[in-house]
Amino acid sequence: MANGAGKPKPGFFIAVLVIVAGLVAFAFYRFNLKKTDTGSAAGSGSEKIDMKSIKQQAGGGSGSQQAENPDPNSITTTKEYSFEPASRLPELPANATADYTALGKPRTVKFAVNVWAGWAPIIWANQGSKAKKVWKDAKGNDFLVDLVLADNPVDMGNTFAAGKVHIGWATVDMLPLVVNRLKRDPRTMPRVFQQIDWSNGGDGIVARDAIKNVSDLRGKNVVLAQNSPSHYFLLNMLLNGGVQPSEVHMDFTKDAFQAASAFNQDKKYSAAVSWSPDIYTLTKPNMGNRMLVSTQTANRLIADVWFARADFARDNPEIIEGLVRGILTADEELKTDASKQAVGKLMDEFYTLPAGTGFNMLGDAHWTNYAENRDFFLNQNNPTNFERTYNTAFLLYKAIRAVDDKTPFDQIMDFSVIKKLGNEPKFAEQKNEYEFKFTPTTGIDVNVESAVLTKTVTINFFPNSYDINKKVAAKAGEGEVLYDPNVEYTVEEIAKLAGQFGAARIQISGHTDASMRGVADESLVRDLSLRRANSVKEALVNKFKMNPNQFVVAGYGWDKPADPKDPDNHAKNRRVEIKVVPAEAQ
Repeated sequence: MANGAGKPKPGFFIAVLVIVAGLVAFAFYRFNLKKTDTGSAAGSGSEKIDMKSIKQQAGGGSGSQQAENPDPNSITTTKEYSFEPASRLPELPANATADYTALGKPRTVKFAVNVWAGWAPIIWANQGSKAKKVWKDAKGNDFLVDLVLADNPVDMGNTFAAGKVHIGWATVDMLPLVVNRLKRDPRTMPRVFQQIDWSNGGDGIVARDAIKNVSDLRGKNVVLAQNSPSHYFLLNMLLNGGVQPSEVHMDFTKDAFQAASAFNQDKKYSAAVSWSPDIYTLTKPNMGNRMLVSTQTANRLIADVWFARADFARDNPEIIEGLVRGILTADEELKTDASKQAVGKLMDEFYTLPAGTGFNMLGDAHWTNYAENRDFFLNQNNPTNFERTYNTAFLLYKAIRAVDDKTPFDQIMDFSVIKKLGNEPKFAEQKNEYEFKFTPTTGIDVNVESAVLTKTVTINFFPNSYDINKKVAAKAGEGEVLYDPNVEYTVEEIAKLAGQFGAARIQISGHTDASMRGVADESLVRDLSLRRANSVKEALVNKFKMNPNQFVVAGYGWDKPADPKDPDNHAKNRRVEIKVVPAEAQ
């Protein structure tokens, strides 16, 4: 006893070291709990953190280890974009005098079109441009159609306003501009009854070889036609790619053909926005140019429609129905090669084109059948329906101050005929034929380096959570509120982008903040970020019925901060990013 009395054993020192290490680790852990994000009030001691809930949402790991520092008070994103509720079309007074050229005997409808492959169905239904083929209205009575070539949309609008044509043409993105001119007289207010097509490769941005993606256009010169589908196309690509229109110098020409010519002649232009056949001519081998992006990839962005004057639609509902029926029937008839060859010749004659040109143009547009029209006009969950396409166009043109006042979409969209035809098996049994077939793949299989654009969308995830609909306690007595109140809009924003790029692969990448770097297990962190990407994918598939194989998910943990210069902006880093990868790059 004397030899060992008062002398600590080795095990005692080990126990002391363990206790000290534990206290240090606990202090370090508490220190991290008090760290706050930008704009955060965490650490004041007034917040009650539900650790059980956090563990349940952490997505794996052992014990109480966390991937992110808990902070329920980060700033949230605000969005101003909203949709108008459905409402009835405004009605003209019963005694309002019509102001359009009389139909005469036989009744002849003047229908304006432009040089575009999308009009092949009505050219086929009419067997050319002349008023010779007899059409039937909803009551079985005869009428004729005279197709009027009106390539310039301004001139077409003037002719329409003067009552010299009864039917006008437009792309949906043009409608905010068209309506702004025509709504002054309620008789000329456009009523849209049918979608003719989606541009399917006929519109595009041609760039010099050095331009690899949309963000490369920042600070460059681009030539295009103003307030046209080309303008809308460019604005969409820039904003989705994180480039403000003001960061690009735009020179405007009268039409898209002149834009292509200017790009070809002047090397100061890094890109041009135009349509076929010029976009294909400019990208021939050895030209030093490349197709940056076209509507072959962004295949649900530009939609062609036809509209009637409000007074004509009121006076001639049977003719309106007859036109819709005739065009939809022509869509089906044009599925044979013989019919396509024949309509190509009719287009050559009508458009005064070299022989064979009309047939070669047909692939530039996808004609929309009944099922696709119904989806476009009636399906509120369709991310690229009429409502969302029209509203997006308005917001883009308002941003550049081309329009100020908004006419709600439901005051120009008339889906009554499309809805009525759904009662007939001939139409009701049709299926949507414009669905790109994606094979299942993983993020590893997709060449994200070839992405045409990257869009950062912020969903403010609750720390350690992948639940996009996470609710947190509000003020005393106010119950619970969404942690990110704008999440529904943000998911819709992603859905619209994915819908517009219906032929592209969409990568959703999830990210975490780095508040627990050096403490949390990196595999836990990556798992959380992957689950965040998957939660967004799940929301897109469930709400908008999108093809799950279009999406690939990836989790990058904290490896790729939103702003490398500000890596500790934790609220900003708890995010997802979207990359659009064209099919040809996969």
